Amino acid sequence: MSPLLLLLLLTVFSLLSSSLSQPSPPSAILIDCGASSSSVIDGRQWQSDENFVSSGTPKNVSDQVLDEILFTVRSFPLDLDGTRHKFCYVMSVSRGWKYMIRTTYYYGGVNGKGTSPPVFDQIVDGTLWGIVNTTADYADGLASYYEGVFLAQGKSLSVCIASNAYTTSDPFISALELVRLDGTLYNSTDFTTVGMSLVARHAFGYSGPIIRFPDDQFDRFWEPYSLNSTVPNNRKLEVSGFWNLPPSRIFNTDLRATQVQPLEFTWPPMPLTKATYYIALYFAHDSDSMGDGSRVFDVSVNGITYYKELSVTPAGAVIFASRWPLEGLTTLTLSPRSGSNLAPLINGGEMFELVPLGGKTLVRDVTALNAIKSSFKNAPADWSGDPCLPKNYSWSGITCSDGPRIRVVALNLTNMGVSGSLAPAVAKLTALSSIWLGNNSLSGSLPDFSSLKRLESLHFEDNRFTGNIPSSLGGVPHLRELFLQNNNLTGQVPSNLLQKPGLNLRTSGNPFLTQPSR
Repeated sequence: MSPLLLLLLLTVFSLLSSSLSQPSPPSAILIDCGASSSSVIDGRQWQSDENFVSSGTPKNVSDQVLDEILFTVRSFPLDLDGTRHKFCYVMSVSRGWKYMIRTTYYYGGVNGKGTSPPVFDQIVDGTLWGIVNTTADYADGLASYYEGVFLAQGKSLSVCIASNAYTTSDPFISALELVRLDGTLYNSTDFTTVGMSLVARHAFGYSGPIIRFPDDQFDRFWEPYSLNSTVPNNRKLEVSGFWNLPPSRIFNTDLRATQVQPLEFTWPPMPLTKATYYIALYFAHDSDSMGDGSRVFDVSVNGITYYKELSVTPAGAVIFASRWPLEGLTTLTLSPRSGSNLAPLINGGEMFELVPLGGKTLVRDVTALNAIKSSFKNAPADWSGDPCLPKNYSWSGITCSDGPRIRVVALNLTNMGVSGSLAPAVAKLTALSSIWLGNNSLSGSLPDFSSLKRLESLHFEDNRFTGNIPSSLGGVPHLRELFLQNNNLTGQVPSNLLQKPGLNLRTSGNPFLTQPSR
């Protein structure tokens, strides 16, 4: 067996057809980005984004558009110095469930009339999902959407917008949707190691508007795909119970050869980047036209056998490959087997690129940083999402470790205009070697740092801290710098700090701080 076939995890499912009841609305969070209030659009409740994001500016698009979801965007500032920041929407989710995420973008000239849309990145938790480039769609007057499937690894999930090397103006987003998926969908994929980014999803032989909710109970978009050399089947089928739960409506049309001969076509209709892909193909046909005939054929992808002797009956069938390497244009070929007297056909197809997950920051560190963020009155605008990942998009002032266990090892918010207090939770960041918060407007007492055994440097100068200097600092074994000058500290400087070998201690500018009596 070839290495390629060893990579292939391929299964076929044939299920009895049954009547399909009207689906209920999906368990979804629908966010109208930049909108000032919630609204009902096409019978579905959309929320304003104000409770999901803490940065960015709501803007109205200058173009005339018909879709209400495209009236507004939220725009995020581009750093002119080239620094990369991510700006995240954070949603509460059910841990362990898969979610379909759809982002929608319509530029509408929000960065200036006559300007081109910016190119930027989108991120899910600590994983770089991909690049957003809406230029071609916008030139045709169209919105762009991106869809992926990711596992909720915690009680919240973040979707972030971030500038990259190609970004020339402020990134933006029009809409964000999260839909919780049935546990059986795409369950041959190990979502603890990869996510899936949609490349194509088509209803073959169909030429109408996008098929979506309520036909698809999860509101997946099935785009039309038809060829002149094929004959559509317009008989209505009532098919349900398929693997991945495609909408029964996609089986009302098909692509088929005009005779009992191979059907060959390019799908998806654009070249693919070199990557590994998930492919699912859907087949079914009405019983009236079958008669005593049989429809049996082989399926190949770029000349490599994908499935042998597929028999398409009214019961239907799904075949899928969990991992298939592809690059460039892709050709699907359906080749009749000897003895088959009905032309091959296909009703639908889905293809996803597999996206390796980027990992995540240690949960304890994330919890501690969020507590610190809450104690600040004006935390940095990009303090949302995963603090450390992706690697080029860590939070401002945060330095993280490498390796499989990602920890926060340094905090530097010097001269960042931060006010509020420093939460005691900082003591739970036990991998910290330095904390630099100098020249801000922080107040309140200093927390206990005795648990930070790796701490070497504390810079709290030029703030408004009050209270005593914790004597426990004298027991921090590797502490070499303690800068506390120009605060409002009181009491005596602990003697164990004055006597600590090799410690550079600075306490001047605290008028009510005294030295211990000798």
